[in-house]
Amino acid sequence: MTKADVFPTIDDKTAREEGTVFAPNFDAHGLLPVIVTSAESGEVLMFAYMNAQALALSLETGEAHYWSRSRNALWRKGETSGNRQRIVEMRTDCDQDVLWLKVEMTGSGACCHTGRKSCFYRVVAPGKDGGATPSLVPVDAERQFDPKAVYGHAAAAKGNLKSS
Repeated sequence: MTKADVFPTIDDKTAREEGTVFAPNFDAHGLLPVIVTSAESGEVLMFAYMNAQALALSLETGEAHYWSRSRNALWRKGETSGNRQRIVEMRTDCDQDVLWLKVEMTGSGACCHTGRKSCFYRVVAPGKDGGATPSLVPVDAERQFDPKAVYGHAAAAKGNLKSS
C-alpha cells in the first residue's frame, strides 16, 4: 500500500496549510514522524514513524500502528506486550508532515519496550563546569513490566530490543 493508494496529494501550499483535506506529506522514505502523548496527562510517551499502511490501519482501527525502521516492518503498538494505544485524537502540523497522537494506554500503561511508562525517562544533564560530557539522569524510570518476561529474551531487559 502506498500513499497514492489511500491519501491525496496537495501541491498548493495554501491549500495544504489552510484547507480541510488530509493529505499527509510523507518523506522521501514514505514515512511520517509521529509524536505520541498521553490523552490523560499530556506527557510525551514516544516518538515513532508511520508509513501509509500504518496510518491507514490506525485510522481504520482506532489503534496505533507504526512502521519499524529497525525491523523494516509494520507493527501494532502492544501486539506483544499488551500495552496498546487507543487513539483519542490525531492532529497534523501546518504542512502535514508530522502527526501528533493523543492516546489512551491499555495493559500496564507502559509505552516503552524497556518496561517504562514513557520512552523519555532520562534527563540530559549538562557536564560540570560546562566542559565535561553530559550525563543521563533517570526520572520517572520505574519499570511497569519486566521486558524479559514480556518479550522472552535478555536483549529486551537490557533495553536494546526495539519492539512494541
